[in-house]
Amino acid sequence: MPSMKKRSYVIESKTFLTDEIVSMWIIADDIAKCAVPGQFVSIYCDSKSELLPRPISICDTDADKGLLRIVFRIAGRGTKEFAAKDKGDKLDIIGPLGNGYLDAIVSSNINADSKAIIIGGGIGIPPMLKLAKELKCNKSVVLGYRDFIYMNDEFAPYGDVFVSTEDGSVGTKGNVIDAIKNNGIEADVLFACGPIPMLRGLKQYADENGMTAWISLEEKMACGIGACLACVCNSTEIDSHSMVKNKRICKDGPIFNAKEVDFS
Repeated sequence: MPSMKKRSYVIESKTFLTDEIVSMWIIADDIAKCAVPGQFVSIYCDSKSELLPRPISICDTDADKGLLRIVFRIAGRGTKEFAAKDKGDKLDIIGPLGNGYLDAIVSSNINADSKAIIIGGGIGIPPMLKLAKELKCNKSVVLGYRDFIYMNDEFAPYGDVFVSTEDGSVGTKGNVIDAIKNNGIEADVLFACGPIPMLRGLKQYADENGMTAWISLEEKMACGIGACLACVCNSTEIDSHSMVKNKRICKDGPIFNAKEVDFS
């Protein structure tokens, strides 16, 4: 079961995948044993001026070794502080949090004969690795990059990998939907994490092609456990907690059936 108590964990290793993107393995036996694809952790800064934790998606776990992997972009004071840490340093973490992809897999009736597309865009790529490893069906992986390429080789053992870049320097020129169309990729269901314009486009693409789409939303968070309503998205249904057409990304998500989310 996830822990709602902040605990201190030791960094096992740190690698810069690019100048801005950091990969860390953290010794976190309890999280590694129970985390599922699509969940995240909340990480606290040491600085007393930074009160709120930073939500960071779980990239991977190694339950046998008790290790948790996170991959994040240096985007502000919090992630800059995390990136400055090294092997042997500690991070204060709560997690795993969120619903993950397991319910989505069950409700989509995915079996060995099913066809799925796993889609990651930008910093939405890392959380799709654990799903690619654990989803048992016919998989294609589509990764969209704006500029620098990272982690694409790590997906290769788990499915056919297709890449899109805005300038066409690698793979298909354009976005992930262009890569899907240009490579004739067909599927029953898609799973995606990335920027809102990408998710909006994939929702429409899935509707037009009779596919089920499960999307992971990212948002700035405060409590991370659904109490404060700081990270809501517009939904097509009335939420029983807020009594309006909102969903709490940290508690109800971050994974949603795309039909639940109103991008208008």
